[in-house]
Amino acid sequence: MSALRITAPATSPMLMRLADERATGAFLRDQGTLYLVEGRVVHAESPAAPGIDVLLTAGGSLPRQGWQESLTLAGTRHEVGRHLVDSGRVAAGELEMCHLGALYDAAFFVLGPARGPTRFRYGVAHWLGRVRPVCAEAVERETRRRRALLDGIWPCADVDTAPVVPRPPAPGQTLTGRQRALLRLADGVRTPTAIAWALGRPTFHALIEVRRLAAAGLVEPPRPRDPAAAGAALPLPVPVDAAAPDIALLRRVRDALEATL
Repeated sequence: MSALRITAPATSPMLMRLADERATGAFLRDQGTLYLVEGRVVHAESPAAPGIDVLLTAGGSLPRQGWQESLTLAGTRHEVGRHLVDSGRVAAGELEMCHLGALYDAAFFVLGPARGPTRFRYGVAHWLGRVRPVCAEAVERETRRRRALLDGIWPCADVDTAPVVPRPPAPGQTLTGRQRALLRLADGVRTPTAIAWALGRPTFHALIEVRRLAAAGLVEPPRPRDPAAAGAALPLPVPVDAAAPDIALLRRVRDALEATL
């Protein structure tokens, strides 16, 4: 077996062992599934992430009927991806882009903190088939990078699963196009995941924008789930420049104080 080249602790040592063994099958967790062929990840699915069908139909140019026809005709042969390209419904580049987007998005949740047992079913194949296999080490590395990126923006993960409740911007604050699109669907009930599904975009993109909005004081902070944690203030990013008053920072301090009430 080849030596592993992981410079940081693996989020799943079991996945690394399976990759080293060149295993084929389904890596199962409560958060979703990774599909392996000869140790490489060929697809990933999670309830927290829109699938490739959503990215292609809601966010791409493929009609829903075209997707369903390809799934019916090629699903049992595990060649849906090839059929989409061969039939001219989807360009090879678009399929690859959406496939990698769905794979990394779902893998981020699958490789998150485990809430139950991890299992592996040998020999299980996914109906999509091979599009662009990714080495397990790259999936691990990207998952760690994404976690660090989110925590660097706003180190409170509760906003990832809470309903998004907008706040009016302070004078001088502006929103990006992506943030405006997200906030148009923020009705106080939808979570970032629900908004991502509605937009036909990867959930991780929604998490990035929600954490940026939280850091800017443009969404309501979620209340602590555990009453015992009500006395703990929310962690605050270190301000880049303290020479002038930072309105966003002041709003975050206020939010942390409000969370203790």
